[in-house]
Amino acid sequence: MELRAEGLYCPPGDFYIDPWAAVGRAVVTHAHAVSVNALAGAYFTAKPGVMLLRGHHLGPQAIIECQEYGEIRSVGGVRISFHPAGHILGSAQIRIEHGGAVWVVSGHYKLAPDPTCASFEPLRCHTFVTEASFALPIFRWPDANEVREAVHAWWRANQQAGSATLLFTEPVGQAQRLLAMLDPSIGPIYTHESIDPINAIYAQQNIPLAPATPASDAGDWRRALILAPPSAHGSAWARRFGTASTAVASGWMRIRGTRRRRSLDRGFVLSDHADWPGLLRAIEETHAERIRVMGGFRGPLTRWLQERGRDALAIETPFGESEP
Repeated sequence: MELRAEGLYCPPGDFYIDPWAAVGRAVVTHAHAVSVNALAGAYFTAKPGVMLLRGHHLGPQAIIECQEYGEIRSVGGVRISFHPAGHILGSAQIRIEHGGAVWVVSGHYKLAPDPTCASFEPLRCHTFVTEASFALPIFRWPDANEVREAVHAWWRANQQAGSATLLFTEPVGQAQRLLAMLDPSIGPIYTHESIDPINAIYAQQNIPLAPATPASDAGDWRRALILAPPSAHGSAWARRFGTASTAVASGWMRIRGTRRRRSLDRGFVLSDHADWPGLLRAIEETHAERIRVMGGFRGPLTRWLQERGRDALAIETPFGESEP
């Protein structure tokens, strides 16, 4: 593998992994926007993510090849296989083998259990390319059950106060994880228009989610929990609910002051990325001789590994750490 202007490139296979510019062939780890270049000639991805990739980003005309997790395909003498990353539906680590060398490109991943996607699979390799979205020791996630109970308690308190409950989160993956956690017996659940079609894709793959109704279909919000993307905060769309208590579910809520700066009533620490201990555990389980770090807080993670004698280098990309 080598880094080119378009992204991480495999010369013998003549393909890019998650390129950030126009290329002929893109091997895609998952369907979030940072991982999809709509100008690629053809795409290759894990089969569980095809519907999300096509429906959320690429449309019916895109050329998408796929294969199941664990299957192997040879491209130009390079053996490629996809393995669960535990990030969102269809997310995959990409294992590449050529000339006796094995690389694994992680994409985005998390180790915490999530009923809406296949669990992270540790892979042994010579070189591991890891993400670093939350690669600082401050980022440590609580148990998801604790988060679930905290959200339920907040929702019930808002009902008693006669206000709606407005929860902002990433519409692809994170919103569906929340819907799989929430107890619909507490009250009705409504969703923003950006979340509705993603829910439909999960439903088509028989992933159970709490029943949710498009927010445009109701009028009394006082018992409701409404899921929406962070971009809807403070918008005319959000103001339709009248008196509402607001919160964000995100790993960034671990940073003190983030909730206050964004004028939110609550913040819940929940992320679809690995936290600091998860990143270190995933790296160790690869037994990799070389670690290459992309995205996010790549500098701090690279230095931490180097100080402990590891062959680690940061890969510079157009994407740095940023709050979603």
